[in-house]
Amino acid sequence: MPQISRREAIGALGASGVIALAGCSGGNGDDGDDTGDGDDGSNGTSDDGGTTSDGVSGTFKIGVLQDFSGPLPAYGAQGTTGFYSGLAYKADSDPLGNDAVDEGDYEYEVGDLTVELSVRDTQFNPSQAQQLAEDLATNEEVDLLFGVGNSNGANRVISQVVDRAEIPYIPGPAASAAITNNSETCRDLVFRANENTAMDARSGGVYIAEQTDVERMALFGADEAFGRSVVNNYRQVLENNGVEIVQERFVPSDYAEWGGLLDQAQQADAQGLVGGFTASALVPFGRTFLQGNYDMQLFGGFASRVTLSVLGDTLSSTLGENFTNEGLADADFGPFTTRYHWNQYDNSINDAFIDMHTDAYEVVPDLFTSGAFTAASSVVQAIESAGEASSDAVVSEMTGMTVADTPKGEDGYTYQEYNNQARSAMTIAPVEVATNEGDDQFWPAPIKPGDPIETVPADQVTTPASEMSCDLS
Repeated sequence: MPQISRREAIGALGASGVIALAGCSGGNGDDGDDTGDGDDGSNGTSDDGGTTSDGVSGTFKIGVLQDFSGPLPAYGAQGTTGFYSGLAYKADSDPLGNDAVDEGDYEYEVGDLTVELSVRDTQFNPSQAQQLAEDLATNEEVDLLFGVGNSNGANRVISQVVDRAEIPYIPGPAASAAITNNSETCRDLVFRANENTAMDARSGGVYIAEQTDVERMALFGADEAFGRSVVNNYRQVLENNGVEIVQERFVPSDYAEWGGLLDQAQQADAQGLVGGFTASALVPFGRTFLQGNYDMQLFGGFASRVTLSVLGDTLSSTLGENFTNEGLADADFGPFTTRYHWNQYDNSINDAFIDMHTDAYEVVPDLFTSGAFTAASSVVQAIESAGEASSDAVVSEMTGMTVADTPKGEDGYTYQEYNNQARSAMTIAPVEVATNEGDDQFWPAPIKPGDPIETVPADQVTTPASEMSCDLS
């Protein structure tokens, strides 16, 4: 058959219409709420450890899809600033400033390589994400797509744009494990650097089973892609490790009447709880949990500063003078897993990341910024290694790549060949009260992760190929 261009392929969509994935709604999910040998292919090294692309010239165009004006613009900011910081680290320069954390067209020089960025606002809407991705692939003719914070939106970009236009795509912060675990959406062209809900569950679930006395758990999740992924993965890990699930419920993303469900969990003799939902449900959940004096311990994953700001205010008002590190521990609030927070990793790359991020954006890196940094770092590494700025070169080099420069340290992320999901270490940390000293002055939330209790190695938090329907190897 004759070869057709990406522009021609997507142009046909206007006549064929839009076909949504079966069982995939347009709801808003709070997503994004191992080691291996690799050659970074760099030709120069900066004083702070960053690399430059000396010897590789040309232009590489990236379409960036993030939420700037929808319900979760802070997610869009984290995805964007993390990506800009990854490019800046590789170039040994400063990230694009706050004025570039918005829709627009920007350029970045990484050595002799020109990276053109077409940044667009998805408004956290799956349909908008798909339409923008179509336009970027067809009219803008970008070489790669990055972004989307909503898992349903990421699914639609894959099925409606990646499949038809044959364009590489790095989803993020979208965190549903199914994106890279299920054969319906995993693809040779789809790579994810950002951590996912299965990594939360495998690190948190094993900690619950091995490091606590909890034997019976209740699981709650929002009734959409993210919440179901949280619950399904925690159930699998907990049951595989001998923990009984005594209650499981899915609720609307803005659910507020938690008294009845928490009473049921208590009556079912649950000793612990996990919740997978957004701040709109988490805040009334937390308030009801604290005020109800339940004899259960709350587990899960640390959210971003958005949710921790609101939840911290709730904890402060509810605990009053007991709003202390000791009071939080006594309230059975945590410990929680963290995908990434600025204070969980001690290495020179993370130090440089914190400095450049706070200088440019006046806030420390947050939950989704490490995955976004790593996504950008891996694209530049792939171009450097191939000596060619092209989509095909990036896909070839990123397959099985160990990413040299990451906030979790040198060689901190590896793309698994069987599903193109990057695996990396996770940490378990207590909840602590934030101070106004040191880095905390750049952390706008009353609570934060404390010093890690445990670091869970990458090979223990990744989903094995035998437990998923995706197999790209």
